[in-house]
Amino acid sequence: MQLLFKLLILACLCLSSMAQAAIPADLLKPLAGDDPDTRVAAVAQIAALATPEAARVLQALQDDALYAAPDGKVYIVEGERAYDPASGKRVPLPDGIDGVMVNNRLRAAVAGALSGLQLLAPQRAQRLAAAQALQKAVDPAQLPLIRTALAQESDADIRQILQVLIASASLHAPDAATRKQAVQALAGSSDARLLPALQAMLDQGPDGKAGEPDESVQLAAIDTMRQIKGRVARMEFAGNVFYGISLGSVLLLAALGLAITFGLMGIINMAHGELLMIGAYTTYLCQLFFRHFLPGVQDWYLLAALPAAFLVAGLVGVVLERTVIRWLYGRPLETLLATWGISLILMQTVRTIFGAQNVEVANPAWMSGGVTVLGGLVLPYNRLAIIAFATVVVAAVWLILNKTRLGLFVRAVTQNRRMADCVGVATGKVDMLTFGLGSGIAGLGGVALSQLGNVGPDLGQSYIVDSFMVVVLGGVGQLAGTVIAALGLGEVNKFLEPVAGAVLAKIAILVFIIIFIQRRPQGLFAMKGRSVE
Repeated sequence: MQLLFKLLILACLCLSSMAQAAIPADLLKPLAGDDPDTRVAAVAQIAALATPEAARVLQALQDDALYAAPDGKVYIVEGERAYDPASGKRVPLPDGIDGVMVNNRLRAAVAGALSGLQLLAPQRAQRLAAAQALQKAVDPAQLPLIRTALAQESDADIRQILQVLIASASLHAPDAATRKQAVQALAGSSDARLLPALQAMLDQGPDGKAGEPDESVQLAAIDTMRQIKGRVARMEFAGNVFYGISLGSVLLLAALGLAITFGLMGIINMAHGELLMIGAYTTYLCQLFFRHFLPGVQDWYLLAALPAAFLVAGLVGVVLERTVIRWLYGRPLETLLATWGISLILMQTVRTIFGAQNVEVANPAWMSGGVTVLGGLVLPYNRLAIIAFATVVVAAVWLILNKTRLGLFVRAVTQNRRMADCVGVATGKVDMLTFGLGSGIAGLGGVALSQLGNVGPDLGQSYIVDSFMVVVLGGVGQLAGTVIAALGLGEVNKFLEPVAGAVLAKIAILVFIIIFIQRRPQGLFAMKGRSVE
């Protein structure tokens, strides 16, 4: 008896699921008709059922596998058998069935309905992607499906997008009260793509009449546009501030090592950009090593790349200082020419080893994507990580220069080299270690740059001029000035670019720095000590 009872329950469950899976015949019948509007409406109604059976019918319609019998019934043909979506049963092929004709309009409606069904996917990423795709072009016929998805959605971000979709799809409703309610519902959005649709309601047509006949709806549209524009302007301002800080952090990482070698040691190192490049290529090699030998933890290759890039670039800097630069102290023109030649040698060496083409350094999974703030501003994880990394590097450099024995010696040599030499400071060794420290920091900057784009032999050439501008503007030998100058140039550049363009913005910044240095040659912060004399 117990077995019979369990079988009875199982049968009831199966019949229940079949009843839920079946699609009403009156929804399927218009697909076999000739009226295009009725067929498009039927597609929207079937999609609104939001069931696997509905998706199956729509997919069959898209794949030209939906057939109609002479009596108006619709079947999905599967080889030598047919499937009746109205009953959920497989049946023999009926006589006289013919394929349902699908024109471009109906095919577009089916494609939109299938993509809209992704709103009901179990994975949040799929639902969010489907909602964002509908933001580009929402069809009023998809309103039933969107409302069904909204009723089932628990994620706050996706719910907000769906509510905006419902409101934007209702802008052309026949009822003025519905249109006004839809316009008012859009007031909380920060999507600039809604502005053309709202503006169309106010623009006058050839007959001199506005697109929206109701005056109260027009007033609501004006107020909604004002709120959206204000929110978009605030979002753009916040975006410029963030990306200015991000650019400033990149410039800071690129210029920090130069602030030590040029600012503290007075060496015009034209090969500084190539030290950045060496750090980036070291990151690339670490990525290859993890990919081939440690594939299970390849997302953590950056943890190995940071010390490796610092050591490799620092070692190259020490070799350069011991072999070439140590003989050129006090001769800036010869140092400039020598380091420029070294930069060409380093670039050609990298081309010989890795080739002239750029190599790709992929972001780890934990640095991919971003966080959305203010309703539409996306802050990429890789840029957030670079801002945090730049902060840590600056703090570490400050501690080294101000709280360690090496830092004490560096400051002593910088302020008065002869006096430091007289009291027993090994100035040659200090020069070597200081140049190695600046070169190692340049290698860390190369690690950061590798996370923003491809790595190539010419990578450093894009940052050498900007690095010198940051150091000169901030004040020679001044760490605080370097930080302020890098962040300031990043912000100014990002706010000027939308107005003047990238090239003119760069020219304007260069002209400003030239005028500023003419008025204040010591930069933002003047160096203190006897070396100034």
